[in-house]
Amino acid sequence: MYYLEEQHIFLFLVQLVILLGLARGLGELFRRWKQPSLTAEILVGIFLGPTILGRVMPSWHAAIFPNDIIQQNMLETVAWIGVLFLLLETGLEVNLVSAWRQRGDALKISITDIVVPMVIAFIPSFFLPDRYLVNPEQRVVFALFMATVMTISAMPVAARALHDLRLSKTDLGFLIMSALSVNDIIGWLIFTLVLGVFTQTGMAFTGVFTIFGLTIAFTAACLTVGRGLVDRIINGIKTAQMPQPGVPLTFICLLGALCGAITQKIGIHALFGFFIAGVMAGSSRGLSENVRQVISQMVYAIFVPLFFVNIGLKVDFLQSFDIFLVLLISGIGISGRFLGAWLGVGLTNLPKTNRLSIAIAHTPGGAMEIVVGLLALEYNLITETVFVAVVFGAVISSVILGPWFTYSIRRRKKVSVLEFFSPRGIIGSVKYNDKIKVIEELCRLAAEQEFVSEPEELSEAVIKRENEMSTALEEGVAVPHARLNSIKAPAVYFGKSSDGIEWNSPDGKPARFIFLILTPENDYDSQMQILSNIARTMSEENIRNLIMQARDEDDIWLLFQDAFATKEVVKKK
Repeated sequence: MYYLEEQHIFLFLVQLVILLGLARGLGELFRRWKQPSLTAEILVGIFLGPTILGRVMPSWHAAIFPNDIIQQNMLETVAWIGVLFLLLETGLEVNLVSAWRQRGDALKISITDIVVPMVIAFIPSFFLPDRYLVNPEQRVVFALFMATVMTISAMPVAARALHDLRLSKTDLGFLIMSALSVNDIIGWLIFTLVLGVFTQTGMAFTGVFTIFGLTIAFTAACLTVGRGLVDRIINGIKTAQMPQPGVPLTFICLLGALCGAITQKIGIHALFGFFIAGVMAGSSRGLSENVRQVISQMVYAIFVPLFFVNIGLKVDFLQSFDIFLVLLISGIGISGRFLGAWLGVGLTNLPKTNRLSIAIAHTPGGAMEIVVGLLALEYNLITETVFVAVVFGAVISSVILGPWFTYSIRRRKKVSVLEFFSPRGIIGSVKYNDKIKVIEELCRLAAEQEFVSEPEELSEAVIKRENEMSTALEEGVAVPHARLNSIKAPAVYFGKSSDGIEWNSPDGKPARFIFLILTPENDYDSQMQILSNIARTMSEENIRNLIMQARDEDDIWLLFQDAFATKEVVKKK
């Protein structure tokens, strides 16, 4: 039996201070540069690992990261907890209900974004020279794995890009996340099946078929009966007013561990179980946005940085770097996912102006591509050289997403919020403290305008959209919206609540500034730019304070004229 000594604990704590401190510090710096913190975390690992510190100062490297199995396992365990919770949090981002309601367009985009990248990646992977393969006799399995890697897009990276551009609550952002949700579920299912079959070497056909059948059955049960049961439990926790977010967090962690144990026992990896557990919990309306944010911050602040730093500690990136393979995997990964989503949008009735933005949003491989690659490396399915190329491909695709996606948005025709706003569209103090009643109140105001339809039709459409995903932003701002055939031109209405209204916001704050945005059915551009401009303007504390102090509708209108005009001028510059 092995026991931890004081030296083991001391050195482990020193490692945590160094690794987490540098990873978080450099990560925040990268975020300010509009780059993914993932890049910073891997760079810290490369610097402290055998790639740099191990070469330049081997004695220091050996002192901080000794070749001791107990010491290494301590850090490895924490790193694996990180990746398990990363998959759990990724599952929470998958809104299965919303994806199902968007199943027509989202499914078309997702299917093409799986089939096309797999075909594009399989062919060059199959013909790679033998030196890149662990076992040339398993060339088909290797090529199938590489093809699967190229199908999984980094939903968290795309979500971050949408959030930074204030587009996460728009219908375009909603569609992108719905398509990525379906892509993640199908992609991870395919990968875990491939990995499960590969690890059962020599198994008879009946054994392989059993793994396949059990995996499909487990997934189907979780996404139907399991999802309903989890929803009832989470709603029960909320109804019983148990401590938030503590009790839901504990329940979700237990759910992840249970599903992970089941999938591991089936013969596929526990990561898939954690992912499915996240999907089940994330589909519950009883799980508030605030609880989701707490879980996300815990995972990305502590566990995820340690996982990606640990990758750099284990692999010599200089020794395993191959420029040909890096360029090949980066090229086929980005181009395959881009082309797949591009073709998928072409199969829908979406305006062509959305094609470029949606296709770009599907290109990053990000953390998910690295996780899949690490699993394959540990199961001896790929070489270190291929893994390093996968890491570089994931980082490159994540780094270019922000500027590329921003370019696709800025090339659209510019619109002005003030063009669709008027003093008659403002309520200085709403009558109700209920979200639904306030939406109905604003819709009645909209129906009084001569070019707008009946209030019942408006409120029904807006409430339906609100039920699919909360339109609350941070700092007390909510942007309920809808696209309707009966609307001929965009229109914006505003209501202020002095007391605040519960709106299921990410930061838990009540909504005080409610903007109703109505646009024509196919007008994604106007809705997107209006909502983005409102979010950008209302993010400033002094503007919010001035609106709260305004005496009546005329004062609010004057403030809006100044605030939105200034923002639009700055944006044009």
